[in-house]
Amino acid sequence: MTAPIRVLVVDDSALVRQVLVEVLGRDPGLLVVGTAPDPYVAREMIVTHRPDVLTLDLEMPRMDGLSFLAKLMQHHPLPVVVISSLTPRGSEEAMRAYELGAVEVLCKPGSAYSVAELAGVLGRTLRAAAAARIQPRIAATPTGAAPVKGVPRLLGRTTARMLALGASTGGTEALHAVMARLPGDTPGTVIVQHMPPLFTASFAKRLDGISAMTVAEARGGEELLPGLAFLAPGGHHLVVERSGAKYVLALRGGPQVQFQKPAVDVTFRSVAQAAGANAVGVVLTGMGRDGAEGLLAMRRTGAHTIAQDEATCVVYGMPKAAVELGAAVEVLPLEAIAAHAARRALAP
Repeated sequence: MTAPIRVLVVDDSALVRQVLVEVLGRDPGLLVVGTAPDPYVAREMIVTHRPDVLTLDLEMPRMDGLSFLAKLMQHHPLPVVVISSLTPRGSEEAMRAYELGAVEVLCKPGSAYSVAELAGVLGRTLRAAAAARIQPRIAATPTGAAPVKGVPRLLGRTTARMLALGASTGGTEALHAVMARLPGDTPGTVIVQHMPPLFTASFAKRLDGISAMTVAEARGGEELLPGLAFLAPGGHHLVVERSGAKYVLALRGGPQVQFQKPAVDVTFRSVAQAAGANAVGVVLTGMGRDGAEGLLAMRRTGAHTIAQDEATCVVYGMPKAAVELGAAVEVLPLEAIAAHAARRALAP
């Protein structure tokens, strides 16, 4: 019998701690080994109880969650799932938490999730986090001048190329690595990262700051042009439609797909229909199976398809599912994906 995943809950709110303990207590695969009201207590409990994964609040007394996360990932790296408030400040802090090494960021009950919804999301996330590859982090250093942006240009032909990227757990840093390496004249690009509403706007801004492409959160109605990349907004599915010689973006409602909204499968299937062999599709690190069926649909219409390899994934779930389906033409380490994708997307 497999031992349950050991969870430490760190939050200054007694009510939130109680809710999380009750939610996690319903899952036989999870065991809450303790709760802590602040990082100082958490530090002692980590040594005593040796948890497999932490849930971490960001706004706490004595030491804020981001400072604690930075110290933890440098000196005692553990999988961390941040529980954040769905506010503009919370979204900026969420992006910083990803940079510092958090496996995932979820919203507190009552912001984006009800308690019942959180139960399912948190259970799946903690399981993925416990299996994640966690590496010690070093203090960030300046990366130099901002990238020179490419100038969007009209292709004026019906065979325009495009690139589609999908990711989940661990995907914020994977997408950072890919987008930082893509040239500014990369064909129009769509990106799906599993992320709550509001967080995606901050993430798009972050990607824009490191990419030679111009990156923005999609609002619907945009034309895909070389040098432009659009991120699916949280809470909406993103689809690509053909309008004459153009690719145009649209947002869709509807239910979650593979427990996600936005879902990679929805976007990839639309890319397969709109672009066929003129597209390149990439599935990056993430839990679950979202994107595997969509990538297969793209491959069947002649698109070039890529899955991230197991060794460089934080969570080898989505790429593994794609590989097992035979959806990936290539399986590549993260550092090689941008070059291969750009070469294929820019091919005449």
